[in-house]
Amino acid sequence: MVLNMGPSHPSTHGVLRIVLELDGERIVRATPHIGYLHRGDEKIAENMTWTQFIPYTDRLDYLAPLANNVAYALAVEKLLGIHDKLPPRCQYIRVICAELARISSHLLGIGCYAMDLGAMTVFLITFTEREKIYNLCEMLTGARFTTSYTRIGGVARDTPPGWCEAVRKFLDEVSVTIEEVDTLLTRNRIFVDRTRDIGVIPKEVAIEYGLTGPNLRGSGVEYDLRKAHPYLCYKDLEFDVPVGSVGDCYDRYLVRMEEMRQSVRIIHQCLDKIPGGFDNKTKEPVCIDDGKITLPPKHKVLTDMEELIHHFMLVTQGVNCPPGEVYFGHENPKGELGFYIVSRGGGVPYRLKIRSPSFCNLSILPWLMPGHLLADTTAILGSLDFVMGECDR
Repeated sequence: MVLNMGPSHPSTHGVLRIVLELDGERIVRATPHIGYLHRGDEKIAENMTWTQFIPYTDRLDYLAPLANNVAYALAVEKLLGIHDKLPPRCQYIRVICAELARISSHLLGIGCYAMDLGAMTVFLITFTEREKIYNLCEMLTGARFTTSYTRIGGVARDTPPGWCEAVRKFLDEVSVTIEEVDTLLTRNRIFVDRTRDIGVIPKEVAIEYGLTGPNLRGSGVEYDLRKAHPYLCYKDLEFDVPVGSVGDCYDRYLVRMEEMRQSVRIIHQCLDKIPGGFDNKTKEPVCIDDGKITLPPKHKVLTDMEELIHHFMLVTQGVNCPPGEVYFGHENPKGELGFYIVSRGGGVPYRLKIRSPSFCNLSILPWLMPGHLLADTTAILGSLDFVMGECDR
């Protein structure tokens, strides 16, 4: 029997269609069909200045827009040769944003996963905490969902008064919620029976298919870009990389749970060490001091001819990047989000390619699904935690 699952099925977490061939209740073949959400982001980038493309990165993994912004900005900064010269306060703010995005993404992933398997209460609890993160995003960026906060060479603005204290308060509250979810799910017999020894991905197969993020670490591969290739201020922070042992759906769930705890730990350290303190009384910069890369202060634009010229050139023509090719991989909540940029000089990319983790993670479905029962499809799909916005790009 041939069965279409999706593209409007709630458990496909977006417009994913899987053509299942069944022998009774057993899956014989699974063929994923993607492309229903394709928007041509990579081609759009060729007609945008480097800065103008930042809002489009929000729409990739739209559950972690702050992290996408950081990944793209770091790729362009690597091309400019300034990725290791960013002001320390900017680096700490970016790390806080990226880790908040990780907590938000995992809260949604685990909440929806639990709901797919029948645990409605967990969904309500995790979404309550995500709402608090959106409040923090609104305080910092002025937007809740598509933030567009990061800039080439820094961030759009410094943290507002009281924001760091609000983040600290949130961390204390979300830590309680994480343990509450752990109590509800980790030893729940129904949840364990639906996930343990289901969707097992051996270590070698995970590597062959290019899996990254929690899906790779759930299979026992201790690979995290924050440790393997440290960027921003991660080298100054202490955190552990959780790994699984079996590589089943249950292991992938446990890895995400522990990652949220480690993100809380990372943000606490950032708040303790952030240069300038919570209120930045020493006026630490949050953007690199280069008028040809970042917009000059508004009062100088209105009073100084040279600053006005810089402002005009940046807005109309973009940052003047040198010719070259760069790749930068960022540890996003779903896995390695990479940007491969080809520049021929000037203010517009010649080519821009996106390595989206969800696209690579979904490629394992034809190998993984056969042999499982039809009811296991929701457990397997939920454990991979993909988002079609970045898969289709």
